[in-house]
Amino acid sequence: MELSDANLQTLTEYLKKTLDPDPAIRRPAEKFLESVEGSQNYPLLLLTLLEKSQENVIKVCASVTFKNYIKRNWRIVEDEPNKICESDRIAIKANIVPLMLSSPEQIQKQLSDAISIIGREDFPQKWPDLLTEMVNRFQSGDFHVINGVLRTAHSLFKRYRHEFKSNELWTEIKLVLDAFALPLTNLFKATIELCSTHANDASALKVLFSSLILIAKLFYSLNFQDLPEFFEDNMETWMTNFHSLLTLDNKLLQTDDEEEAGLLELLKSQICDNAALYAQKYDEEFQPYLPRFVTAIWNLLVTTGQEVKYDLLVSNAIQFLASVCERPHYKHLFEDQNTLTSICEKVIVPNMEFRAADEEAFEDNSEEYIRRDLEGSDIDTRRRAACDLVRGLCKFFEGPVTGIFSGYVNSMLQEYAKNPSVNWKHKDAAIYLVTSLASKAQTQKHGITQANELVNLTEFFVNHIQPDLKSASVNEFPVLKADGIKYIMIFRNQVPKEQLLVSIPLLINHLQAESIVVHTYAAHALERLFTMRGTNNTTLITAAELAPFVEVLLTNLFKALTLPGSSENEYIMKAIMRSFSLLQESIIPYIPSVITQLTQKLLAVSKNPSKPHFNHYMFESICLSIRITCKANPDAVGSFEEALFMVFTEILQNDVQEFIPYVFQVMSLLLEMHKNEIPSSYMALFPHLLQPVLWERTGNIPPLVRLLQAYLERGANTIASAAADKIPGLLGVFQKLIASKANDHQGFYLLNSIIEHMPPESVDQYRKQIFILLFQRLQNSKTTKFIKSFLVFINLYCIKYGALALQEIFDSIQPKMFGMVLEKIIIPEIQKVSGQVEKKICAVGITKILTECPPMMDTEYTKLWTPLLQALIGLFELPEDDTIPDEEHFIDIEDTPGYQTAFSQLAFAGKKEHDPVGQMVNNPRIHLAQSLHKLSTACPGRVPSMLSTSLNAEALQYLQGYLQAASVTLL
Repeated sequence: MELSDANLQTLTEYLKKTLDPDPAIRRPAEKFLESVEGSQNYPLLLLTLLEKSQENVIKVCASVTFKNYIKRNWRIVEDEPNKICESDRIAIKANIVPLMLSSPEQIQKQLSDAISIIGREDFPQKWPDLLTEMVNRFQSGDFHVINGVLRTAHSLFKRYRHEFKSNELWTEIKLVLDAFALPLTNLFKATIELCSTHANDASALKVLFSSLILIAKLFYSLNFQDLPEFFEDNMETWMTNFHSLLTLDNKLLQTDDEEEAGLLELLKSQICDNAALYAQKYDEEFQPYLPRFVTAIWNLLVTTGQEVKYDLLVSNAIQFLASVCERPHYKHLFEDQNTLTSICEKVIVPNMEFRAADEEAFEDNSEEYIRRDLEGSDIDTRRRAACDLVRGLCKFFEGPVTGIFSGYVNSMLQEYAKNPSVNWKHKDAAIYLVTSLASKAQTQKHGITQANELVNLTEFFVNHIQPDLKSASVNEFPVLKADGIKYIMIFRNQVPKEQLLVSIPLLINHLQAESIVVHTYAAHALERLFTMRGTNNTTLITAAELAPFVEVLLTNLFKALTLPGSSENEYIMKAIMRSFSLLQESIIPYIPSVITQLTQKLLAVSKNPSKPHFNHYMFESICLSIRITCKANPDAVGSFEEALFMVFTEILQNDVQEFIPYVFQVMSLLLEMHKNEIPSSYMALFPHLLQPVLWERTGNIPPLVRLLQAYLERGANTIASAAADKIPGLLGVFQKLIASKANDHQGFYLLNSIIEHMPPESVDQYRKQIFILLFQRLQNSKTTKFIKSFLVFINLYCIKYGALALQEIFDSIQPKMFGMVLEKIIIPEIQKVSGQVEKKICAVGITKILTECPPMMDTEYTKLWTPLLQALIGLFELPEDDTIPDEEHFIDIEDTPGYQTAFSQLAFAGKKEHDPVGQMVNNPRIHLAQSLHKLSTACPGRVPSMLSTSLNAEALQYLQGYLQAASVTLL
């Protein structure tokens, strides 16, 4: 695409159409942009538009499109074409920083994100002047420009907070510190001075405080991995200023908004984070400053109101206290009983209250409420911070703290009892307090794993939790119901099993509650209880114990999906999946109605898939229905195909990318259930599965390979007779996969199935070409993973076609090639093969080469006979060689750029491990002994003399053992 006015005009038109609410206009426009994004100059056209367009909406749209384009295409993935040509990359890096700095804030943010995406790949090696270019802008004095630089630096450096330590990372951070630490410190001091100068100018202060927030965030990122020498030397400057900013109060910076945090709150929150970082990681160096920070933050907590806008500040301030009180040498600050009482009374209890804002979120924004409360994304809520502080204090002062709070809990419960309908919030706070006090250690998987011995959890459960859940109405006091259900969930390991069994019908009943939070919590609690393990690793709650509730459980779960706000509720769908898994054949009577409901749901959500977890559990539930039913009645597979194929066809025709990998997995499961030939409905689809476009998407590859394997296992003869013209297409897929380091193993899965199942004559003409392709790949890029797969393949080939055929095909490609493969690949590398079945295939294949290949006995290959036997005994007896050469670091298959649907394996569509030599050979050691015996009978005296001259003593000893076990001798 040329940088012409005509192309700019065309691009403008299509960008406008992508904003159209009508899918008939929007989708074709999106497809068009997708089709041209590989063209040269496309990103430069977008940048020109966002700089020169007269329409703001087009500028913003171009900036978002550009950022997403960079996100999808900038990373260069090994074995895949470079999606952005080099000249475009150079032009983008040359222009993007000045363009970002001169753009309005809305566009600046998008470009800043784009720079950080590019920086993640190219900085510092391929973009060495980025830092200099940014630091030079600090001199401009224009805070719009300075804030642009700070924002970009923040998005570039914040990854230092969660990267693993490595020399590469240290080198990069050192480079950044050398260039950035001093200018940042000078900017910090200058900005503080400007704040004093402009103390009465509200608009100037807003800009300056935005800078201070970004500077404070950068301080956190640059100090996270280790304490840099520069910051240690300049600690006085930073900490003194941070402390004075914490105590600063300027009326001009206060906001009237009760919800949104103002600049002052955001800055103080970040400073609390910075102080907590130093207190936790660099306590020795930070010690002189700590007392004044504790005082300042304590005062902050005591004087800050309950409004939502202060939530982040208060939670970070409490987190600071929590991190300090856990350190042994700050213990003395908290030892006094009055201090503890004061903290409990003034900080913890007030911040555990359920406020009007929480109630609003509970009712109107339940999804966000659930995410914060259940999944622990409530990291910045007051309640979570207060809870962490209780845990921190309990580390050294468990007795006194439990004593103080027990009094509070009792008085709260008394208040509630006086007038439940008015005082229910008191009980809510009491339950929350008990939970924070009792839980010392918690995991998502197991709930509480360590509990406070001083709290009687079962007694509290029976007296205060159960009565709420047993009340006649499931809709009364929804917050307390949710608290009660959450209590069961959290303390499921501490509450005795009989109490859990009493709770199950109560939870099933609450699936009907109108409140989204309550019925979601009920579903989640059931799902967690059903995964608990009892003795000898079976589920704690058995299918027999659930028998009385099966019908009402399934009815209420599916009904809950029809409640407003829960049509795609992932917790309910996960509970459906878990119920199927636990109940197994008990669900068979309900399958006809269940599969109808699941199919309708699948059809509805395929129109616009938006909840990945929900979709995943829905497909898992479909797989479980198929598995459980067909295990009892294999012929039922036809009725599932009838129910599902119409929806599957629609999904494939409409190219619903998110669902296609799932559809292939379910189809594999169904096809594997067939005992005889492939039904014609599958054969009609076969040619479509070979279309290159399907194989372009990384997420499709594993399920598609498995589906093709199922076709080959069940219908190789049908393919050979009715679709022989498709065999080149099948081998074309193999050729594409084998060329990629990330997917070569998938290519071998496919090739092994072709060799194992296809009639030999149907692939005769292609065999030599297959080997030539494999040798080319070996020459160009030999990786450990490839060699392991290659070894399994040649041994499988040997088992299928015979050792002589293997030797002949190698030597037909190049004379003496067979000897080279034995000497350079099989003998030195066989120890690397892993996996029971893979090792067995290799053992049986090598045994055939040793005992059924005449050239091994009387040509120049004979010298390799004993080393090959030695290698085979090594495969049996030595530990697996799992070393990987330094230069090989594999790309994770999931690690695909952009937002391509990564492949999600369905646990309940799992493939049974297939052993191609299972029928033929049971014990490969005994098989070796018997085969050697047979060989020695054919040529007496040869085998013992070869063994005695060159097999090492230890290997010989093992071999004697195999011969004894097989009750044979060598002649």
